[in-house]
Amino acid sequence: MTSTRSYAHTYADAEPKSFWLDSPHAPDPAPPLSGRDSCDLVIVGAGYTGLWTALQAKEDDPSRDVLLLEGHTAGWAASGRNGGFCASSLTHGLANGLERFPDEMAVIDRLGQQNLTAIEDTVRRYGIECGFERVGELGVATAEYQLDDLAHESAEYRRFGHDSVVLDRDEVRAELDSPTYVGGVWNRDTTALVDPARLAWGLRAACVSLGVRIAERTSVTSLRRDGAGVRLTCENGVAVRAGRAVLATNAFPNLVRRLRPYTVPVYDYVLMTEPLSAEQRAAIGWKQRQGVGDSANQFHYYRLSADDRILWGGYDAIYHWRNGLRPELDQRPATFEKLAGHFFTTFPQLEGIRFTHRWGGAIDTSTRFFAFQGTALGGRAAYSLGYTGLGVAATRFGAQVMLDLLYGRRSEALALKAFTSRPLPFPPEPARWFGIELTRRALARADEHEGRRGPWLRTLDRLGMGFDS
Repeated sequence: MTSTRSYAHTYADAEPKSFWLDSPHAPDPAPPLSGRDSCDLVIVGAGYTGLWTALQAKEDDPSRDVLLLEGHTAGWAASGRNGGFCASSLTHGLANGLERFPDEMAVIDRLGQQNLTAIEDTVRRYGIECGFERVGELGVATAEYQLDDLAHESAEYRRFGHDSVVLDRDEVRAELDSPTYVGGVWNRDTTALVDPARLAWGLRAACVSLGVRIAERTSVTSLRRDGAGVRLTCENGVAVRAGRAVLATNAFPNLVRRLRPYTVPVYDYVLMTEPLSAEQRAAIGWKQRQGVGDSANQFHYYRLSADDRILWGGYDAIYHWRNGLRPELDQRPATFEKLAGHFFTTFPQLEGIRFTHRWGGAIDTSTRFFAFQGTALGGRAAYSLGYTGLGVAATRFGAQVMLDLLYGRRSEALALKAFTSRPLPFPPEPARWFGIELTRRALARADEHEGRRGPWLRTLDRLGMGFDS
């Protein structure tokens, strides 16, 4: 999908912020914590992981005093910047799970489907207006060599009881018309679409309705044991004592230093078009409004918004030296140029459309591509990390596992190695940066050579390591 043409004019006037967060529905921030406090459970981070934990903790025990601390505002990071793909997979896709934990996948897949249904039930029960649409996902092939893998993927999904159909060139283009498509798979029951920011804000409102106390613009700088509980210190010097703690900071540096090598922050970038006209919608079809992902190693994901804009993201996954996390990294003109060129290659019939928003943000990536949970500080603190871009739904499951761990509850999840083991850590710098760059280039070469994985990727496969977003 290379082009020498410049597309800068199509996004030059785009707002440099998340379309989802650029909304009149954003709640007023809660005041910061201003004095010494104590609680039964303190949660650090008010993205999806922290919000789901707070909500379930109060649903489990309404008398539990839950305090949720957020350094910025609820949902402002990855939870308000993603594509809104709410997928049932807990393992970053069925194939990845089968490769790593084949004997456990029947249970894992069932738990994932139950988790997605529970999210839908929660959205309805609390009246969360986040545009929840259980429309499934199209996996599209843009090269002939990808067709066999998609057919195999579909067969595996059907083996696990899913509603999955293989589409030939004409059938996939009848769903969504692009001259680049040569076939596809429609997994009809594995994915819902949501407005991600409104989901986060709806969860926040649900937490408040149950009595969760929220302090925003309250950054936590340290965590340590304190008798039978824990003590946290905030940036403004305020201390909090709690019986138990949940660490839900994901891409940001973990308060438990020994956990930091297990994830790296990877920047992902997105463009959002202006609303499509009736004629433009007719030119591409997309009547079923599925989420879409293409099948290369460097892949795009895309979907329609409620007002018929196209969100177009992915492809570049950028790691910055020493886990770089800075506001200026949210904008990357080179990636926006690349994304815009790929967009018009995929949909030439939309020539002339403009992009209204362009943004980026960091994802917490692990070497096995899906989240892991555990405890620290002698069981007083729990964590869930490494969602690798598939956390909209999986965060609810991770929250459940953390509460099981903290309060000694037996569960199916805790009987599975997939959720009681850790991924391999990333190496220290400079090996980390060089290894990730080498992997990115090897993945690009594989895409250029019909998916054939070279020596470096085959070595990573044998070690059970990888890099993705």
